[in-house]
Amino acid sequence: MRIVPNTIYNILLSDGVPQDISITKENAGALFNFFKEHPLFRWSDANNDCEDRANAICLLLDKWGLPNYKGWVFGSNFLSKEDGSLVNNWKYHVAAMVPVQDKNGLNFYVIDPATLQNTSTILEWATNITDVPFSHYLIKWNDYYIFPGASLKRDNWHRRNSQNYKWTIQGLADINGVEKKGKAELVFNKNRIRNTEKRFQELLKNKPFFFEDSKSL
Repeated sequence: MRIVPNTIYNILLSDGVPQDISITKENAGALFNFFKEHPLFRWSDANNDCEDRANAICLLLDKWGLPNYKGWVFGSNFLSKEDGSLVNNWKYHVAAMVPVQDKNGLNFYVIDPATLQNTSTILEWATNITDVPFSHYLIKWNDYYIFPGASLKRDNWHRRNSQNYKWTIQGLADINGVEKKGKAELVFNKNRIRNTEKRFQELLKNKPFFFEDSKSL
């Protein structure tokens, strides 16, 4: 019996990435567990701040010299006004991911303890959070922070800058600085935000012990 997938790889919106850079599957799993257990990340709040958790992890992996990208998944209803939606009525979801050479060649393993128990391929991840077929999943460069509100194309996404870095730190501090409620919370939670950024900056300087200083990981 032929099994029909409930998610589609959208090549038109995805970025081309190198095929000869990767880490081991074992290290991908170790990274997943490292971030799953780290107190800086609130994985229990899956409905909020996925952009900020993904961006924070990608910033850390960049600093640690590890290849990384972002995986995105969109409900078809949101992306193209066709049938298809994600779990929890999400319009989209995003997570950091790392390239791995496995038995099927180069694959991309997602780091998203909000929706996964263990690191899984981007196809498995997108399938897992698709409620009603179909969804579209994409591979994007890690420095794209968010997509524009309309007329989504491959290259017109908003890149990292000083403002969305602030949003990333605020998101880690459990404050959505984009929304009206979050903007009000910023006034009363300056110490929490400063402490969160301090912890993040310390993490930037401390590469996990299970990696060696090597280009082939």
